[in-house]
Amino acid sequence: MYAVEVENLTKIYGTGETAVRALSDASFRVSPGELVAILGPSGSGKTTLLTSIGLVTEPTHGRVVIDGTTVADEGWLPGLDLKRIRRERLGFIFQAHNLIPFLTALENVMVAMEINGVGRKEAKQRGLDLLGELGLAERAGHYPSHLSGGQSQRVAIARALANRPRVILADEPTAALDTENGSNVMALLKRLAVENHSAIMVVTHDHRMVHGFDRILDVSDGRIVGERRNGGTA
Repeated sequence: MYAVEVENLTKIYGTGETAVRALSDASFRVSPGELVAILGPSGSGKTTLLTSIGLVTEPTHGRVVIDGTTVADEGWLPGLDLKRIRRERLGFIFQAHNLIPFLTALENVMVAMEINGVGRKEAKQRGLDLLGELGLAERAGHYPSHLSGGQSQRVAIARALANRPRVILADEPTAALDTENGSNVMALLKRLAVENHSAIMVVTHDHRMVHGFDRILDVSDGRIVGERRNGGTA
């Protein structure tokens, strides 16, 4: 079973003469444990592709299957609890960190687990472990207002990974980070792909960050225009 299946995925904003086709007929599959980078210039449709898979943006046409569950087929399927699917199966790293301002860094990570029924003791330990791996052990008790932009982004990354999701979707996860921390984040994502058998899809414009990925999808003008494996062309 594939972790992600996308067939003829299309997103159109607006109608008539003002309609904008942000994504056109995207089709691909991602296996559990596979790392896939989505490369392309600004405005090419990368983020729309990711948010459509992440149950944030409703597709206009096409089919999306997450971990064996069809979530979209010419629009969202009726009767599905999309919030629950997103919470239990997906980890989404946005460009904006969206931390809860009145919770500490550790509490921001813990709350994602507690909503999913993880006990407080386990959530605390798992949160501390993740923050430590991201170089934030000493910042665990700090509030977002006392964290730098890069530190806040790393907290958001820890939060997205906390529930060990089947699919991790990351939109420019290293954009606010220096080279060292960016490399650490990518190394952590790669390790999770192996250890948790998570499928990981990363949107980036930085070719340096995709070393070691299994596959690269090239996106331009809303279309997947190329696919490469291990330095070759699929």
